[in-house]
Amino acid sequence: MGITERREREKSERRRTILNCARELILSQGVDRVSMDDIAHKAELSKATLYLYFSGKEIIFNEICEESARIFLSHFKPLLGNCGSGMEGIRCFWRGYVELFGNSDEMFIVFKVRSFLNPGLPFVSMEEQSKSPHVDSIITIMRTLIDQCKAEGLFDPHLDSEMATRLLLSMFTNTIDSTARLPPEVRKSPAVLKEMASTFQLIVYGFAREGIDRSSLHITD
Repeated sequence: MGITERREREKSERRRTILNCARELILSQGVDRVSMDDIAHKAELSKATLYLYFSGKEIIFNEICEESARIFLSHFKPLLGNCGSGMEGIRCFWRGYVELFGNSDEMFIVFKVRSFLNPGLPFVSMEEQSKSPHVDSIITIMRTLIDQCKAEGLFDPHLDSEMATRLLLSMFTNTIDSTARLPPEVRKSPAVLKEMASTFQLIVYGFAREGIDRSSLHITD
């Protein structure tokens, strides 16, 4: 391996170390409390060296969020491939979320970070493009599923799909915010998951077309 290749590998490894340290700090301290000083100290780097790799903590946070969103999509898309209707897709989205929520910290990362980066617009701005392609993909999938449910006659045809998408995803953000305040050992308890399911279900019922049998909108069996 030449000198140039070795230097590039070292840069890549250091960059990954910075991201891993920032991720650990987010999970242990919360997004709001993490500073560039904290990240530099955790990574055992000077602050000046840290800035050679990232111009600010928002850039670090966005990259971490993108990685977690990519993991969610890789888990969720195979489930979606077996769904033949919009409502089945929404059920698959919920199932993928719960499975990942219960077995990793990726959902904490995605929804906590997006809430921090976009405090006025829960989860993410609909106008934001290119900076967060994996997050944008989650939004696009959810909006497409809502449009499909409208076309299938399940949801109110006058429902604003963009606002409905924001509402559903902000529900996850608010739930994560509340859950993050709990002790780690109870964050993923059955009681928490049950409350999350009830909230998600109520929102979906609110999208229903007038006169429809709401049993067709159940998100769980």
